[in-house]
Amino acid sequence: MCGMPQQPPVRSTTTRPARPDASMSLLTNVMDHSLDDGYAEAAARKKAEGDGGLPKTLRAKLGLATGLVLAALVVTVGAAQARVAAPALAKEREELIDRIEEETSAADKLEESIEELRGDVSARQREALEKNGDSDRSDLVGVLSGAVAVHGPGVKLVVDDAKDAGTGGDGQPRGTSGFADTGRVRDRDMQRVVNGLWESGAEAISINGQRLTALSAIRAAGDAILVDNRPLVPPYTVRAVGDGGRLRSRFQDSADWFYLQALHENYGIRTAISVADDLRLPAASSVTVRTAQPITEKGTS
Repeated sequence: MCGMPQQPPVRSTTTRPARPDASMSLLTNVMDHSLDDGYAEAAARKKAEGDGGLPKTLRAKLGLATGLVLAALVVTVGAAQARVAAPALAKEREELIDRIEEETSAADKLEESIEELRGDVSARQREALEKNGDSDRSDLVGVLSGAVAVHGPGVKLVVDDAKDAGTGGDGQPRGTSGFADTGRVRDRDMQRVVNGLWESGAEAISINGQRLTALSAIRAAGDAILVDNRPLVPPYTVRAVGDGGRLRSRFQDSADWFYLQALHENYGIRTAISVADDLRLPAASSVTVRTAQPITEKGTS
């Protein structure tokens, strides 16, 4: 009986499950071998030979030592120079401060000496006036010339810039550009005020303590007002000795007062006038009083 050839039994095989990180083989390889193989081999060889990266030869060691010494020397010299320079600068600063204080003190002493000399000159002028005429006439000449200090009733007039006063752009007194709305008091304003007070009967006038005489000049230097070349700072306080009530009344009726009112209305310049019972005005500095002598003809043909 012919039988069928026997087939080897077929085994049943089971499929292994895939590793979870099978898709990350490249990342895994990078993590497991972070160093290049050649680099790792070289590092291992140097480690086995005991090479720590320092120079082996004597020349190399000397070069390294020399470089370290030079670096230390540069740092030391720099620190020493900084330490030496700091006291020198501090000393120069202290010397400069001392010189400024000395010059300031010398200037103060000179100013005091000038004031003493002015007082001496005024006293000698009064003596000369008394010797050259009667006492009443000498006193009147001294008052009118400003050579002597005076006191008595009068008026006090304060003229001040507007609250929002600024600096003019074209430098012209209330010109058409820049200065029209600044409201600063100008030299010509003070000239009109002083002339108006003289015309109203003032016997002596001062501005901010600066006594005026027949030779006084009120001028401008930039935005500053000068009286006899001395700068004044606003507010400008004008003191005029005379019959207080009458002096104020006559001045307020003058064109100069209306001029001040127009400045106030148009430019905001502030003014205030009041009667004072006793005003004290100093003597003018460096006043030379000269009196005329009549010429008499001794003989005629």
